Amino acid sequence: MNTLVIVLIAAVALICAYAFYGRWLANKWGIDPNAKTPAVEKNDGKDYVPTNGWTVFSHQFSSIAGAGPVTGAIQAAAFGWLPVLLWVLLGGIFFGAVTDFGALYASVKNEGKSMGMLIEKYIGKLGRKLFLLFCWLFCLLVIAAFADMVAGTFNAYTVVDGAAVLSDAAQTNGAAGMVSIMFMLFAVVFGLIQRKFNLSGWKEAVVGILCIVASFAIGMVCPLTFNKEIWSYITFVYIFFAAVVPMWLLKQPRDYMTTFMFICMIAGAVIGLLVAHPTMNLPAFTGFHHDSLGDLFPILFVTVACGAVSGFHSLVSSGTSSKTVSNEKDMLKVGYGAMVLESMLAVLALCVAGAAAAADGTPAAGTPFQIFSRGVAGFFEMFGVPVYVATVFMTMCVSALALTSLDAVARIGRMSFQELFEVDDMEHAEPWRKVLCNVYFSTFITLALGFVLTKIGYSNIWPLFGSANQLLSALVLVTLCVFLKVTGRSNKMLFPPLIIMLCVTFTALVQRLIALVKAISAGSATFLVEGLQLIIAVLLIALGLTIVVNSLKSYAKSEKDSEKVKA
Repeated sequence: MNTLVIVLIAAVALICAYAFYGRWLANKWGIDPNAKTPAVEKNDGKDYVPTNGWTVFSHQFSSIAGAGPVTGAIQAAAFGWLPVLLWVLLGGIFFGAVTDFGALYASVKNEGKSMGMLIEKYIGKLGRKLFLLFCWLFCLLVIAAFADMVAGTFNAYTVVDGAAVLSDAAQTNGAAGMVSIMFMLFAVVFGLIQRKFNLSGWKEAVVGILCIVASFAIGMVCPLTFNKEIWSYITFVYIFFAAVVPMWLLKQPRDYMTTFMFICMIAGAVIGLLVAHPTMNLPAFTGFHHDSLGDLFPILFVTVACGAVSGFHSLVSSGTSSKTVSNEKDMLKVGYGAMVLESMLAVLALCVAGAAAAADGTPAAGTPFQIFSRGVAGFFEMFGVPVYVATVFMTMCVSALALTSLDAVARIGRMSFQELFEVDDMEHAEPWRKVLCNVYFSTFITLALGFVLTKIGYSNIWPLFGSANQLLSALVLVTLCVFLKVTGRSNKMLFPPLIIMLCVTFTALVQRLIALVKAISAGSATFLVEGLQLIIAVLLIALGLTIVVNSLKSYAKSEKDSEKVKA
């Protein structure tokens, strides 16, 4: 099939979903443009910051559009492009976007509370503690997987006959790495300028674009040829600062700048597919079983991950975005709109991979990131962009996909760790509790454990990440069901995705557990790889089951309309 047809079908489906289903949800639940949002009521200049709706959208999209939609869609294409396309569209419209929008909506309606605090309110304190522990473990997996991807993307060395030598892509990777560092520095400059002059509209866009151009100009002439280990250290230093400094100083300006890059990347992919309209060379369907991945159910769903539905998104919605929304009318485009755009990115990644495959259906060589970046860089070259510039730009873009999720999840992981040990009266709390809740200590311990997990490698972490991610979305859906019930709002649209995601995730986790046990029993396992995965898998299953049981009990006991007046 022609990839152009696939892209057009997907675009029409997603636009219609936003215009009709998204607006139907907003009308069903109720949006009050005159209500004071938490960002306005609790403005503290750090986490609660009233922000322009499109800037919040930029933050949400940049944070959630991580490595998942590219990596997941391309990996899952081993089952054929048709199952992936169907799940991305159906999952994105009826599962992912609903969950993201619901989490943002519930948080804004509850003083900007994070998902952990919402669970305490609607499920109970035990549910909150268990969820926060689950959330923190999940954040460790995300940090490890995405940090490993970023370090590998910028790595300038390869191993030849046991010795490390500069690779053919050393200059390109080094330039992209330097661009990333300049991007971080100019984001701070942009944030300070924005803070002082309160820019908006075209002025804000011009300054943001100038900062992007400056970052690329410096990065491409001053490449940093470091190995993977050094880039890993640099990545963790960056996300440490991103987790502790005020949102307006680094995270928001960087996300705003990154959105322009993502727009160029997506536009390049779309225009390239429109002009070249290559054939989808990947087979439509290869069967219900794949030798290396496993069975289509549940592996397809947990592999596609963020392109269709993601629990991580709800952490962003309730952890950061809900604290910056200045008007409730922006919630639809931030919550529902950002997710459908991410689904479109997953479709584009699938089409680029399909175009890059051989005529006989053999997938292109390389990692999903490499396949996607080479494919879109080729489209830019069609329009006269120099090969070096196009390659550096795309390498930077695909690494930015992971980096924008990394800095968000580092902050969320830090907050989850703090909330685990927080009490109402922290001023008179025990000294040990104050230490654990300290911003810098909680960030350090989170990132330190994430760094240890990078030794497993992202390819080994991805199955656990995907399963935990989808299970997290199911746990969020249970909480949203209770919230909507007690506030007198309709929640029936949440039951199908909730039931399906519970079946998918627990099946995937149990299968992974069995595979790990077999590997350890056969004596072909190591503690740092299979051993750590086994411990995390057991914890995820135990926590997930306990939270689900507690949540369902709370849902059954909750009284309909009991908070209707308050909400």
